[in-house]
Parts: sequence; C-alpha cells; structure tokens
Amino acid sequence: MNTNVKTAGSTTSKSAQGFYRVAIVGAGSLKGKEVAELIDQRNFPAVDVKLLDDDESLGQLEAMKDEITFIQSVRSEHFDKIDFTFFASDADCTRKNFKQVQAAGSAIVDLSYALENEPGATIRAPWVQRQLGQVDALDLQPGPAVVAHPAALVLALLLGRLRATSPITKAVATVLQPASEHGQKGMDELHEQTVSLLSFQQLPKKQFDVQVAFNLVSRYGEQASSSLLAVSERVVNHYKKISPEQNLVPSVVVVQAPTFHGYAISLNVTVSGAADVDELSKALAGEHVSLIPGSQEAPNNVNAAGQGDILVSVAPDSSNANSAWLWIAFDNLRVAATTAVECAEAMAASRPRGQVQ
Repeated sequence: MNTNVKTAGSTTSKSAQGFYRVAIVGAGSLKGKEVAELIDQRNFPAVDVKLLDDDESLGQLEAMKDEITFIQSVRSEHFDKIDFTFFASDADCTRKNFKQVQAAGSAIVDLSYALENEPGATIRAPWVQRQLGQVDALDLQPGPAVVAHPAALVLALLLGRLRATSPITKAVATVLQPASEHGQKGMDELHEQTVSLLSFQQLPKKQFDVQVAFNLVSRYGEQASSSLLAVSERVVNHYKKISPEQNLVPSVVVVQAPTFHGYAISLNVTVSGAADVDELSKALAGEHVSLIPGSQEAPNNVNAAGQGDILVSVAPDSSNANSAWLWIAFDNLRVAATTAVECAEAMAASRPRGQVQ
C-alpha cells in the first residue's frame, strides 16, 4: 500500500465536501496516539488531522489515514480553520494554548483536565449520558468539553446500572492507578525504577518522588509532579458532574499500582436487600461492559489492554449478605480516547462544516 508524506500544515480541497479539520495537541503522548488511532478507526469525518506537540516529539512520523504525517510544533497558525482541537498534552501546555484555539473558532476536547474549572467547560461522559437518556443541547460555539476521568466514568456507568435493580446504600471503591496515567514519563520512571532495583542502583524519583516499582503507595513524595489525593478528589468531582444529583456518591481512594497500563478497581456495593450476584450481574450487562464468569480468567490490566469494554466480575461479600464485590479492569487510555472522540462526534452534529465566523 502506498502512503503519502504530508506536514501538519497541509490542506486539501475535500473540506468543501463536508469534512472537518482536526488538530491533536500532544500527538506524541500516549493519549494523543490513542486519539489519532480512534479517529481513524471510527471514521471520524476528518479531512485533515494536524499532529502537534512540544520539542521532544518534533519531526516524529505518525501514520494517519494511509498517510505519514510529521508532528510539528504548537503554533497559532496551525489552528487556523481548525474545527476540533483535542488537547492530549500535559495540563501546562493546554492552559498555555487553549485561548488561542478558542479565538480561532475551534471546538475543544480536553483530555488533560486542565480546563475542568474554566467558565463554560463541561465534564463529559457520552456512555453515561446515553444510559441516562440525556441529549446534548445544540450549541454552535460550545465551551470546552472535558473528558471525564476514566475511573469516574466507569463508576458512574456501573453504579447507575445497579441502581436499576436495587437502591444502593453504600459504595466504596479502591482505584488502582497505572503509571500510564502519568504519560510516557511515568511509564519510563516505573521501568527505570524496576531496572535499578534489580541491579541495586539508586532509584529515579522525578515523577513520583517515591518507590513505585514492586510497591503500592497511597501518596507520593513531597516533590512529586501530582498527588494521589488530588486524583481521588477529581474522580469524585467528575462522578458528581456526570451522575444525577440524587445518586449516592461512592467513597473513593486512589492507590498507585506498580503496573504500566490499565486501571483496576475493587468496588464494594451495599444494597437495600439481599445482594443476589446473578441479579447484579444481569443488571451490569450491556453496552461497554463485559461480564467475566468465575470459570474464566478474572479481569486484570493485562487482558483489558487494547479493549474498549470494561471487564467486570461479581462475587458475594462473605461478611455481609447485603453487599457484593465487583472487580473491574479497563484500558484507561482507550476509554479516555473513546470518550474524547465521541464528544467530538456529538459536537459535530450541531457544528457547521468549516470555521464559525
């Protein structure tokens, strides 16, 4: 198959035929690559996809729709006539560039969470919205769509289905976070720590400021780039934003796991009556959820990798007849990227082709 090489600034005449122009800021990041792949797989009507990133990824080649595209620097001229901009960069890059993107008339989908408190921004989770029967209001110039934290989305989707069977009186979730939630730098540090431990070398701790290899931690060191408490607060906050106000809010603690990729969640749910595992499993089954029976390998971050579905197994709670345990695993990058592209698809339904003047 022949491929063409183009630059991020290339143009084509197809835009007049009803296609959109897209930019991915942070195209070299783990999330950015996942977004680019899903734009292609879902046949998002994009005639031109500009891949933009910081100095570390400049000149890198990526395949997009049978073409080889260079990753170029983030510059204001690259947002001219762009319809949708995905921010898969770090939060600082998003804050630095989103205003010029807005000024250029582009709709924004934020996977970095940097814009979650900006005026007009909304936390979005299309899977949960469809389950609730919610329909987006038409808006020619919507504010930033901030992708809901994957753990918040998963908890909202599953607890929402369980409520249809029996009222929930309590829910407690322990969320095991992978290194990939910190991007490539987090993955690299976990790898370097693993190698250093096995060779009796000093551990690099720039990202986590604590040993995460072969370890479980509930908080990072003081010099870490983020905090697990802040992640727990974000998960709960996003859950509240995407769930009906009257719904019970789960107690959530986020723990850093010594895994490279894929979330796991241990969720204990207490219902008003006896917790029937079969009935709860039937309630959970449906779109985006794969129920794993006890006869098969339990959900884990390895077998969830690359899958769009949430893997779930249900077991009784031996100490409480009114509660049950859910063991959940899912690909955090795939869930976040799918949410982002579905947000753009929903926004496209009300957006004219080409830049709004």
